[in-house]
Amino acid sequence: MTRILVTGATGSVGSRLVPRLLRWAGADGASVRVLVRDERKAAALAGLGAQLVVGDLCEQADRARALEGTDVVLNVAAALRGVPDEAAWAVNRDAAVALGREAVKAGVTRFVHTSTNLVYGRGLGRPAVEDDRPAPDPAWGVYAASKAQAEAGLRALGDELPLVVARLAFVYGDGDPHLAQSLQWAATWPAHQRLAVVHHADVARALWRAVVTPGIEGRTYNVGDDAPLTAWDLFALNGLTHPGGSPDAPFDLWEGQVSTAAARRELGWRPLYPSAWAAAEAGAL
Repeated sequence: MTRILVTGATGSVGSRLVPRLLRWAGADGASVRVLVRDERKAAALAGLGAQLVVGDLCEQADRARALEGTDVVLNVAAALRGVPDEAAWAVNRDAAVALGREAVKAGVTRFVHTSTNLVYGRGLGRPAVEDDRPAPDPAWGVYAASKAQAEAGLRALGDELPLVVARLAFVYGDGDPHLAQSLQWAATWPAHQRLAVVHHADVARALWRAVVTPGIEGRTYNVGDDAPLTAWDLFALNGLTHPGGSPDAPFDLWEGQVSTAAARRELGWRPLYPSAWAAAEAGAL
């Protein structure tokens, strides 16, 4: 029986991923273990069948307990906005690379690491593809930089680590407040500036494919939907009207935009919600 360890299970992505993962893994004869700091926050996941390991991803002894007997690691843990820079570096880079190093020693057969489309930076003049060199813009802060350095640190472990990387666009849906939070940035954008997004359901499906698809070790996949949202769309989806601003305000048409051709071709993945408007019509926001 394949044993899957998930980190970040009570976070924004993890809390929506794990219930789906439990269904799919159960049907596949696999089990799901989660490393969590707060057992109470994970009570609902335990009720669905997740095995709890209570501990801190930043602590070596806790990582060792979580890795014992693990076949596949799904590293979803992330420190995003509103945390000190030191905490973001500790979780996003240092703990991720340490977990990868220890996963090698534990004999893990696949290590799926979640990253971000922000690692690509600006100025490509086209959608980013997985072979583009990560160069996050310093203006995007510690999150993008720490994710890029985590990828580099994991890849430095070489062929010993059976690594698969999923670079996610801006994640929304399933009651996540991200779309509402996006207005703090979109209010300063021209109405036609675009944000690449992806629904939680489609993130979960992509990560599951990254876990089970054979022969993809060493590969990286962009995960985003088919229809980036303009700033105007972001306001409209929140029941508001964009405040306007200069239509001539400069912006990079391709900033944050990615090609998902590799995920479609190699994972057989495509978004269940090709646009946030489709998700809205389905009542899935």
